[in-house]
Amino acid sequence: MIADFLQTSLPEVKDTVNIQKATAEFIETLATTPADQLISQFAEKAIAFGLKVLAALAIYLIGAWLIRKIKKIIHGIFIRRNTEHAIASFVESITSITLTVFLVIITISALGVNTTSIAALLAAGGMAIGMALSGTVQNFAGGIMLMVFKPFKSGDFIEAQGYSGTVSDVSIVSTKIITTDNRNIIIPNGALSNGTINNYSQNVYRRLEWLVDVEYGASSEQVKAILKSIVADEKRIVYKPDAPDNPMIALNALRDSSVQFIIRAWVRKEDYWPVLYDVNEVIYNKIPENGIQFPFPQMDVHLDKTAN
Repeated sequence: MIADFLQTSLPEVKDTVNIQKATAEFIETLATTPADQLISQFAEKAIAFGLKVLAALAIYLIGAWLIRKIKKIIHGIFIRRNTEHAIASFVESITSITLTVFLVIITISALGVNTTSIAALLAAGGMAIGMALSGTVQNFAGGIMLMVFKPFKSGDFIEAQGYSGTVSDVSIVSTKIITTDNRNIIIPNGALSNGTINNYSQNVYRRLEWLVDVEYGASSEQVKAILKSIVADEKRIVYKPDAPDNPMIALNALRDSSVQFIIRAWVRKEDYWPVLYDVNEVIYNKIPENGIQFPFPQMDVHLDKTAN
């Protein structure tokens, strides 16, 4: 019968790849089977296949509707939690692609097609792609870590991977910074997330430090008084109540050719460089005005007149 042939001969054709034999058997079956029986069997098969097509179409439409709903729910959660746009877009895309792949497999399975080989092919393809894009996958993971823990944000001045500059853009795979000499540096997120990140902009205040060397013989009290007056005249220095001895002025070290004093004071992060350079200039001008000189490297040589 034609039904027995469709169930036994066609798998055998697939296994043995004997197309000529299968064709001959099919022609013989058609010749020996009554026409009305052939029409009845084909009608039954067509109706059964049509029902499978309708079921697969319904599964696909319902699945596509559910995927859109899930994406909308996830998008709403990200908006309420004010999640970074890049990570929200990435998660939404991955979720949509994964669910769509499962939906296609389920739809094909509803048609009566064996999906075992398709699943194995997808798994092998995913493994091959993962191995080929291992570095990119690492950057994806690093980007997610950076966006979740947020060690910096766009506009922060950071130092990482041997570069320092202002963060201009943070994507899912890389971070762009603009250096002080206006160079665009792109750092992979994989290396960035595994390295040390120095964020100069995260805190409101930063501490400045000046090391002032004067010649031996200068009065320490006089030098400290001069430095105190310089600090007092700088209005951008912040007096933090939670920081003891702020600002701090002290004799720091007795060096080979100089006496070294230290100044430590707090400023707002945006005033760090202007205050540093301005106070440097004031120190350079005001110290000599009070009769105190800056040292220079020197060596005392003693001659022994008793030597032969």
